[in-house]
Amino acid sequence: MSAVLEALRGALAADEILPLDDRYVTDATGVVPDAPPAAIVAPVSVDGVRAVARIATAHRAPIVVRGAGTGLSGGAIATPGGIVLSTERLAEIAVDPDDQVAVVGPGAITDRIDRAARRHGLMYAPDPASSARSTIGGNIATGAGGLRCVKYGVTRDAVLALDVVLADGELLRTGHRTVKGVTGLDLTALFVGSEGTLGIVVGATLRLVPAPADERSLIVSAADLDEAGRAIRAATGSGVRPSCVELIDRGALQNIDENLGTDLERRHGDALVLVGTDGPGAEAELSAIVRALDAEGLDAEVLTTEEGLRYAELRRSGRGTRPGTWKIGEDMAVPRSQVVPALAALREIGAQYGVSTEVVAHAGDGNLHPTVFTPRETGETAPPDRLVRAADALVRRALDLGGTLSGEHGIGRAKRPWLVDELGQAQVDLQRRLKAVFDPLGLLAPDGFLSDAETTPALTRDEVPA
Repeated sequence: MSAVLEALRGALAADEILPLDDRYVTDATGVVPDAPPAAIVAPVSVDGVRAVARIATAHRAPIVVRGAGTGLSGGAIATPGGIVLSTERLAEIAVDPDDQVAVVGPGAITDRIDRAARRHGLMYAPDPASSARSTIGGNIATGAGGLRCVKYGVTRDAVLALDVVLADGELLRTGHRTVKGVTGLDLTALFVGSEGTLGIVVGATLRLVPAPADERSLIVSAADLDEAGRAIRAATGSGVRPSCVELIDRGALQNIDENLGTDLERRHGDALVLVGTDGPGAEAELSAIVRALDAEGLDAEVLTTEEGLRYAELRRSGRGTRPGTWKIGEDMAVPRSQVVPALAALREIGAQYGVSTEVVAHAGDGNLHPTVFTPRETGETAPPDRLVRAADALVRRALDLGGTLSGEHGIGRAKRPWLVDELGQAQVDLQRRLKAVFDPLGLLAPDGFLSDAETTPALTRDEVPA
């Protein structure tokens, strides 16, 4: 450890080497490593990142890359004796309105990219609920999504090109600034969602879209999950593409009420479905959705612009962290036709294992964010086994419904126990061999999702709304 730190001191400025601070060794899961890293660095340049990578290779020191630490999968937890490389200082943003792209550093905050684009009448479409805090590098690492992704696609769809530093310090440029480009293998797509296992993203060229001229929204208060499912099907099958279709179930409505003093559960019942449209045809599209809901016998409440923004913000950030509980927050996606069966399974599993549940969902694309939780009893130092078994049953049920382990948060350490269940051993082995091509010494994210170490699902302490 001392040799690694000494080498870093010789390559970086003094203020690029940070004190050993607990904030840099974990993410929103709250899981901490067994021992501290050798060093925490925050280079101010790409050359600095390359120097860190070369030192890591020379000393066989593992590297974990992190942005703002808002991740919920345990993908940015420090490796004992390794290097934590923060990209927070690589935060430049340059918008080209003619090409409708933004060229950004990995440390740029997602919302700031969108605000910069909007000054030119454009928009960065992916909008994870953590966008006011999360960095674009972290979004790229996990393949983040958001409320607008049902219409505009997820982070992968917005990334045109990447600058990546490999484990040995080589700088690789992938992709194209052009909208079209099919030369060679699509390495850009391979890096998006790779969770820092293949390289260190130091720059990105992002696709921008015209900012919507108008935004409209409505809500449906559902008496039960069947009504909620009918509302989702009506909205997505109305012949228009909504800009968002979100669901907040009774448990999550209760959470918001307890956190903010609202009375959503009383007013909206078993579930609330929020539907939005945007663009020049927002009004006409919302009317088409209202007609589709009416045909299903469902009442829609059309919102004012201010009300729509308020409900969207309640969906993003209204829930509290439920102190005094053990909890496991999940991120899974199922086919849209299986959203209601997945929600029903959540409640059945909660009853079976004696744990409480809540869920919010990007229902328009089948991405669910359920949480199972139970009170932390006096003297308990570990969560009760029934909570972990409930989470396991929930994930396996999602897979049985044709779903996937993660829609946007990534796998990290938290979801690694189920990786083979979804992909099969042959595909996991192939992905590990691909990692070895980019990182032959296995230095990048050695405890990440491609590790073969045993682990248990991570428990979120301070959950970031999904």
